[in-house]
Amino acid sequence: MVTGPGAAASGSPVTAFAALADETRWAVLEALAGDDGAAGLTASVLAEGLPVTRQAIAKHLAVLEGAGLVESRMVGRERRYRALGAELTALGRRLERIGDAWETRLGRIARIAEGIASDTASDTASGTASGTASGTGSDTPRGV
Repeated sequence: MVTGPGAAASGSPVTAFAALADETRWAVLEALAGDDGAAGLTASVLAEGLPVTRQAIAKHLAVLEGAGLVESRMVGRERRYRALGAELTALGRRLERIGDAWETRLGRIARIAEGIASDTASDTASGTASGTASGTGSDTPRGV
């Protein structure tokens, strides 16, 4: 049974990124993601590997749970936490879509810049960039 404020994930990337903005919460999430056990980890176990108290870890877990990145469940007298892979994957996909859109835009800009550079090189090679109408390279005005 999943309990706590994260039981219904908010789905907001802003909430998720705000939760991940803290280094300790990031470390907690990494520890949970690296846990191979299906039972999850307790706040006490997580606190053993970090320079903060169990109570501080419990507060960080509550924030992560509220953001929908972690879920908790009671196993006997212990509350165990685990990372929600599907939520993290969905967050990663949103970032990937944004990254792909920027890559597309930057690719278009690069092609435009290459076209301009190519046109400029062609103009320079043919002499039209020297400012003469005839392209002869002479700077003397006509009729003089």
